[in-house]
Amino acid sequence: MRAPLIDNLQYANFSPRIFEEMHDGGVDAVHVTIAYHESFREMVLNLERWNRWFEQHPDLIFKGRGAECVRRAQADGRTAIFFGFQNPSPIEDDIGLVEICHQLGVRFMQLTYNNQSLLATGCYEDDDTGLTRMGRQVVTEMNRVGMVVDMSHSAERSTLEAIDHSTRPIAITHANPAWWHGALRNKSDTVLRALTEAGGMVGFSIYPHHLAGGSDCSLSSFCQMVEEASRRYGADRLGIGSDLCQDQPDSIVEWMRVGRWSKQMDYGEGSADNPGFPAMPDWFGGNLDFGNIRNGLLETSLTEDEVDGIMGGNWLRFYEDSFGARP
Repeated sequence: MRAPLIDNLQYANFSPRIFEEMHDGGVDAVHVTIAYHESFREMVLNLERWNRWFEQHPDLIFKGRGAECVRRAQADGRTAIFFGFQNPSPIEDDIGLVEICHQLGVRFMQLTYNNQSLLATGCYEDDDTGLTRMGRQVVTEMNRVGMVVDMSHSAERSTLEAIDHSTRPIAITHANPAWWHGALRNKSDTVLRALTEAGGMVGFSIYPHHLAGGSDCSLSSFCQMVEEASRRYGADRLGIGSDLCQDQPDSIVEWMRVGRWSKQMDYGEGSADNPGFPAMPDWFGGNLDFGNIRNGLLETSLTEDEVDGIMGGNWLRFYEDSFGARP
Protein backbone atom coordinates (compact mmCIF):
# COMPACT_ATOMS: atom_id res chain seq x y z
CA MET A 1 0.00 0.00 0.00
CA ARG A 2 1.25 3.47 -0.88
CA ALA A 3 2.31 5.94 1.80
CA PRO A 4 -0.63 7.89 3.22
CA LEU A 5 -1.35 11.54 2.45
CA ILE A 6 -2.56 13.42 5.55
CA ASP A 7 -3.26 17.11 6.01
CA ASN A 8 -3.41 17.73 9.73
CA LEU A 9 -5.32 21.04 9.67
CA GLN A 10 -7.94 22.54 7.41
CA TYR A 11 -10.66 25.11 8.02
CA ALA A 12 -12.10 25.16 4.53
CA ASN A 13 -15.69 26.09 3.71
CA PHE A 14 -16.39 22.42 3.13
CA SER A 15 -18.66 21.29 0.32
CA PRO A 16 -19.15 18.31 -2.00
CA ARG A 17 -16.76 19.98 -4.46
CA ILE A 18 -14.00 20.08 -1.83
CA PHE A 19 -14.71 16.47 -0.84
CA GLU A 20 -14.31 15.51 -4.51
CA GLU A 21 -11.02 17.42 -4.65
CA MET A 22 -9.81 15.50 -1.58
CA HIS A 23 -10.61 12.30 -3.46
CA ASP A 24 -9.03 13.43 -6.71
CA GLY A 25 -5.96 14.71 -4.85
CA GLY A 26 -5.49 11.37 -3.09
CA VAL A 27 -5.91 12.87 0.39
CA ASP A 28 -6.44 9.99 2.80
CA ALA A 29 -7.13 11.96 5.99
CA VAL A 30 -7.80 15.54 7.05
CA HIS A 31 -7.97 17.03 10.54
CA VAL A 32 -10.76 19.60 10.27
CA THR A 33 -11.55 22.46 12.65
CA ILE A 34 -15.09 22.16 14.00
CA ALA A 35 -14.85 24.91 16.64
CA TYR A 36 -13.19 28.26 17.16
CA HIS A 37 -15.20 30.12 19.82
CA GLU A 38 -18.28 27.91 19.98
CA SER A 39 -19.88 26.74 23.19
CA PHE A 40 -20.44 23.02 23.66
CA ARG A 41 -23.98 23.19 22.23
CA GLU A 42 -22.87 25.28 19.24
CA MET A 43 -20.08 22.79 18.57
CA VAL A 44 -22.65 19.97 18.57
CA LEU A 45 -24.55 21.80 15.81
CA ASN A 46 -21.35 21.69 13.74
CA LEU A 47 -21.14 17.94 14.38
CA GLU A 48 -24.70 17.60 13.13
CA ARG A 49 -23.70 19.29 9.88
CA TRP A 50 -20.81 16.87 9.44
CA ASN A 51 -23.11 13.93 10.14
CA ARG A 52 -25.31 15.05 7.25
CA TRP A 53 -22.27 15.27 4.98
CA PHE A 54 -21.17 11.77 6.01
CA GLU A 55 -24.69 10.54 5.26
CA GLN A 56 -24.92 12.30 1.90
CA HIS A 57 -21.38 11.59 0.61
CA PRO A 58 -20.36 8.16 1.96
CA ASP A 59 -18.44 7.45 -1.23
CA LEU A 60 -16.10 10.38 -0.52
CA ILE A 61 -15.75 10.93 3.25
CA PHE A 62 -16.31 9.22 6.57
CA LYS A 63 -15.70 10.02 10.22
CA GLY A 64 -12.22 9.12 11.44
CA ARG A 65 -11.73 7.86 14.98
CA GLY A 66 -8.41 6.04 14.94
CA ALA A 67 -5.33 5.34 12.85
CA GLU A 68 -7.00 2.31 11.30
CA CYS A 69 -9.43 4.71 9.61
CA VAL A 70 -6.55 6.13 7.56
CA ARG A 71 -5.75 2.67 6.22
CA ARG A 72 -9.44 2.07 5.51
CA ALA A 73 -9.54 5.36 3.61
CA GLN A 74 -6.56 4.26 1.51
CA ALA A 75 -8.21 0.94 0.73
CA ASP A 76 -11.60 2.51 -0.10
CA GLY A 77 -10.36 5.58 -1.99
CA ARG A 78 -12.09 7.90 0.49
CA THR A 79 -10.99 10.56 2.99
CA ALA A 80 -11.15 10.04 6.76
CA ILE A 81 -12.21 13.23 8.56
CA PHE A 82 -10.79 13.80 12.05
CA PHE A 83 -12.26 16.53 14.27
CA GLY A 84 -10.43 19.17 16.29
CA PHE A 85 -10.95 22.42 18.20
CA GLN A 86 -8.83 25.55 17.73
CA ASN A 87 -9.92 26.77 21.15
CA PRO A 88 -11.04 25.02 24.36
CA SER A 89 -14.32 26.97 24.34
CA PRO A 90 -16.48 23.86 23.77
CA ILE A 91 -15.41 22.32 27.10
CA GLU A 92 -16.46 25.58 28.79
CA ASP A 93 -15.43 25.28 32.47
CA ASP A 94 -16.29 21.57 32.75
CA ILE A 95 -13.39 19.12 32.66
CA GLY A 96 -15.87 16.28 32.21
CA LEU A 97 -16.61 17.55 28.72
CA VAL A 98 -13.11 16.51 27.61
CA GLU A 99 -14.14 12.87 27.66
CA ILE A 100 -17.57 13.63 26.19
CA CYS A 101 -15.95 15.46 23.28
CA HIS A 102 -13.57 12.56 22.71
CA GLN A 103 -16.55 10.20 22.67
CA LEU A 104 -18.10 12.44 20.01
CA GLY A 105 -15.00 12.00 17.85
CA VAL A 106 -12.83 15.01 18.73
CA ARG A 107 -9.16 14.07 18.56
CA PHE A 108 -7.32 17.42 18.84
CA MET A 109 -7.83 20.48 21.04
CA GLN A 110 -5.80 23.67 21.17
CA LEU A 111 -5.38 25.03 24.67
CA THR A 112 -5.64 28.59 23.33
CA TYR A 113 -6.55 30.54 20.22
CA ASN A 114 -4.28 33.63 20.38
CA ASN A 115 -5.85 34.88 23.66
CA GLN A 116 -5.58 33.87 27.29
CA SER A 117 -7.96 30.99 27.95
CA LEU A 118 -8.95 29.13 31.09
CA LEU A 119 -6.10 26.73 30.27
CA ALA A 120 -3.09 28.67 28.97
CA THR A 121 -1.84 31.85 27.28
CA GLY A 122 -2.21 32.64 23.58
CA CYS A 123 0.59 33.94 21.41
CA TYR A 124 -0.89 37.45 21.10
CA GLU A 125 -0.96 38.19 24.83
CA ASP A 126 1.71 40.46 26.35
CA ASP A 127 2.15 38.34 29.49
CA ASP A 128 2.56 34.57 29.18
CA THR A 129 1.77 33.04 32.58
CA GLY A 130 1.93 29.43 31.39
CA LEU A 131 -0.52 26.64 32.07
CA THR A 132 -3.24 27.44 34.59
CA ARG A 133 -4.33 25.03 37.32
CA MET A 134 -7.24 23.97 35.14
CA GLY A 135 -4.88 23.74 32.17
CA ARG A 136 -2.66 21.21 33.89
CA GLN A 137 -5.64 19.09 34.87
CA VAL A 138 -7.16 19.27 31.39
CA VAL A 139 -3.86 18.17 29.81
CA THR A 140 -3.82 15.18 32.18
CA GLU A 141 -7.42 14.35 31.22
CA MET A 142 -6.66 14.71 27.51
CA ASN A 143 -3.74 12.32 27.97
CA ARG A 144 -6.06 9.83 29.67
CA VAL A 145 -8.83 9.78 27.07
CA GLY A 146 -6.66 10.08 23.95
CA MET A 147 -7.17 13.67 22.82
CA VAL A 148 -4.08 15.41 21.44
CA VAL A 149 -2.85 18.64 23.05
CA ASP A 150 -2.35 21.19 20.26
CA MET A 151 -0.34 24.36 20.99
CA SER A 152 -0.42 25.96 17.54
CA HIS A 153 -1.74 29.32 18.76
CA SER A 154 -0.15 29.29 22.22
CA ALA A 155 2.61 31.43 23.68
CA GLU A 156 6.12 30.16 24.39
CA ARG A 157 6.06 29.48 28.12
CA SER A 158 2.62 27.89 27.90
CA THR A 159 3.79 25.64 25.07
CA LEU A 160 6.93 24.55 26.89
CA GLU A 161 4.94 23.82 30.04
CA ALA A 162 2.42 21.78 28.05
CA ILE A 163 5.24 19.73 26.52
CA ASP A 164 6.70 19.16 29.97
CA HIS A 165 3.42 18.40 31.76
CA SER A 166 1.93 16.10 29.13
CA THR A 167 2.70 12.41 29.55
CA ARG A 168 1.99 11.84 25.85
CA PRO A 169 3.64 13.65 22.92
CA ILE A 170 1.76 16.79 21.89
CA ALA A 171 1.43 18.53 18.53
CA ILE A 172 1.77 21.90 16.90
CA THR A 173 -0.54 21.08 14.03
CA HIS A 174 -0.09 24.20 11.88
CA ALA A 175 2.84 26.58 12.25
CA ASN A 176 6.33 27.19 10.86
CA PRO A 177 9.73 27.91 12.42
CA ALA A 178 10.31 31.49 13.56
CA TRP A 179 13.88 31.25 12.24
CA TRP A 180 12.38 31.09 8.74
CA HIS A 181 9.64 33.69 9.22
CA GLY A 182 9.21 35.66 12.41
CA ALA A 183 5.41 35.77 12.63
CA LEU A 184 4.06 35.70 16.18
CA ARG A 185 2.26 32.46 15.35
CA ASN A 186 5.44 30.70 14.26
CA LYS A 187 7.50 28.77 16.79
CA SER A 188 10.98 29.30 18.18
CA ASP A 189 13.80 26.84 17.79
CA THR A 190 13.60 26.26 21.55
CA VAL A 191 9.96 25.19 21.31
CA LEU A 192 10.45 23.02 18.24
CA ARG A 193 13.43 21.22 19.76
CA ALA A 194 11.55 20.58 23.02
CA LEU A 195 8.48 19.40 21.09
CA THR A 196 10.27 16.97 18.81
CA GLU A 197 12.67 15.66 21.46
CA ALA A 198 9.59 14.72 23.51
CA GLY A 199 8.18 12.77 20.55
CA GLY A 200 5.80 15.48 19.37
CA MET A 201 4.89 16.54 15.85
CA VAL A 202 4.89 19.83 13.95
CA GLY A 203 2.70 20.35 10.89
CA PHE A 204 3.98 22.97 8.47
CA SER A 205 1.46 25.65 7.55
CA ILE A 206 0.83 27.05 4.06
CA TYR A 207 -1.29 29.92 5.32
CA PRO A 208 0.43 32.96 3.74
CA HIS A 209 0.86 34.94 6.97
CA HIS A 210 3.03 32.05 8.21
CA LEU A 211 5.21 31.94 5.08
CA ALA A 212 8.42 33.82 4.37
CA GLY A 213 7.37 36.17 1.60
CA GLY A 214 3.67 35.66 2.29
CA SER A 215 1.58 34.91 -0.78
CA ASP A 216 4.73 35.27 -2.92
CA CYS A 217 6.60 32.54 -1.05
CA SER A 218 8.16 30.14 -3.51
CA LEU A 219 7.80 26.38 -3.35
CA SER A 220 11.57 26.03 -3.21
CA SER A 221 11.79 28.34 -0.18
CA PHE A 222 9.11 26.34 1.64
CA CYS A 223 10.77 23.02 0.83
CA GLN A 224 14.22 24.28 1.84
CA MET A 225 12.70 25.29 5.18
CA VAL A 226 11.35 21.76 5.63
CA GLU A 227 14.74 20.35 4.66
CA GLU A 228 16.49 22.51 7.29
CA ALA A 229 13.88 21.57 9.88
CA SER A 230 14.58 17.89 9.20
CA ARG A 231 18.26 18.50 9.95
CA ARG A 232 17.44 20.23 13.23
CA TYR A 233 14.59 18.10 14.54
CA GLY A 234 14.50 14.87 12.55
CA ALA A 235 12.38 14.22 9.48
CA ASP A 236 10.25 11.70 11.40
CA ARG A 237 8.68 14.48 13.53
CA LEU A 238 7.52 16.62 10.62
CA GLY A 239 4.25 16.72 8.67
CA ILE A 240 1.85 19.03 6.88
CA GLY A 241 -0.90 21.06 8.54
CA SER A 242 -1.79 23.35 5.67
CA ASP A 243 -4.27 25.61 7.54
CA LEU A 244 -6.22 25.63 4.28
CA CYS A 245 -9.21 28.01 4.38
CA GLN A 246 -10.41 27.24 0.85
CA ASP A 247 -13.64 28.99 -0.24
CA GLN A 248 -14.11 30.78 3.09
CA PRO A 249 -15.58 34.28 2.71
CA ASP A 250 -13.53 37.15 4.08
CA SER A 251 -16.27 37.73 6.65
CA ILE A 252 -15.31 34.54 8.47
CA VAL A 253 -12.00 36.16 9.48
CA GLU A 254 -13.93 38.31 11.95
CA TRP A 255 -15.30 35.18 13.66
CA MET A 256 -11.85 33.59 13.76
CA ARG A 257 -10.14 36.67 15.21
CA VAL A 258 -12.86 38.15 17.41
CA GLY A 259 -15.53 35.59 18.19
CA ARG A 260 -17.67 37.32 20.81
CA TRP A 261 -14.89 38.45 23.10
CA SER A 262 -14.32 41.92 21.61
CA LYS A 263 -16.17 44.84 20.03
CA GLN A 264 -13.07 45.68 18.00
CA MET A 265 -11.51 43.86 15.08
CA ASP A 266 -8.37 42.01 16.15
CA TYR A 267 -6.30 41.89 13.00
CA GLY A 268 -4.01 39.26 14.46
CA GLU A 269 -2.11 37.66 11.61
CA GLY A 270 -3.73 39.94 9.05
CA SER A 271 -3.48 43.69 8.56
CA ALA A 272 -5.80 46.65 8.94
CA ASP A 273 -5.35 47.38 5.22
CA ASN A 274 -6.48 43.90 4.16
CA PRO A 275 -8.42 42.20 6.94
CA GLY A 276 -9.62 39.28 4.80
CA PHE A 277 -7.91 36.11 3.70
CA PRO A 278 -4.59 36.55 1.86
CA ALA A 279 -4.08 34.98 -1.55
CA MET A 280 -2.59 31.50 -1.43
CA PRO A 281 0.80 30.90 -3.08
CA ASP A 282 0.51 29.82 -6.70
CA TRP A 283 1.79 26.31 -5.92
CA PHE A 284 -0.88 25.45 -3.34
CA GLY A 285 -4.54 26.37 -3.61
CA GLY A 286 -6.24 23.26 -2.31
CA ASN A 287 -6.38 19.50 -2.03
CA LEU A 288 -5.37 18.93 -5.64
CA ASP A 289 -1.95 20.50 -5.05
CA PHE A 290 -0.24 18.27 -2.49
CA GLY A 291 1.69 16.67 -5.33
CA ASN A 292 3.48 19.99 -5.83
CA ILE A 293 4.76 19.85 -2.25
CA ARG A 294 5.84 16.25 -2.59
CA ASN A 295 7.68 16.95 -5.83
CA GLY A 296 9.32 20.02 -4.29
CA LEU A 297 10.52 18.05 -1.29
CA LEU A 298 11.97 15.39 -3.59
CA GLU A 299 14.12 18.14 -5.14
CA THR A 300 15.87 18.60 -1.77
CA SER A 301 18.27 16.26 0.00
CA LEU A 302 15.38 14.46 1.72
CA THR A 303 15.02 10.80 0.82
CA GLU A 304 11.83 9.40 -0.69
CA ASP A 305 11.06 7.61 2.60
CA GLU A 306 11.51 10.85 4.52
CA VAL A 307 9.20 12.66 2.09
CA ASP A 308 6.61 9.88 2.45
CA GLY A 309 6.76 10.41 6.20
CA ILE A 310 6.34 14.18 5.96
CA MET A 311 3.41 13.85 3.55
CA GLY A 312 1.50 11.61 5.94
CA GLY A 313 3.35 8.61 7.29
CA ASN A 314 4.57 10.48 10.37
CA TRP A 315 1.07 11.70 11.23
CA LEU A 316 -0.26 8.15 10.84
CA ARG A 317 2.29 6.87 13.35
CA PHE A 318 1.36 9.73 15.69
CA TYR A 319 -2.34 8.85 15.36
CA GLU A 320 -1.54 5.24 16.28
CA ASP A 321 0.11 6.36 19.50
CA SER A 322 -2.23 9.20 20.46
CA PHE A 323 -5.92 8.46 19.97
CA GLY A 324 -6.40 5.47 22.26
CA ALA A 325 -7.55 5.86 25.87
CA ARG A 326 -5.31 4.91 28.75
CA PRO A 327 -6.61 2.74 31.59
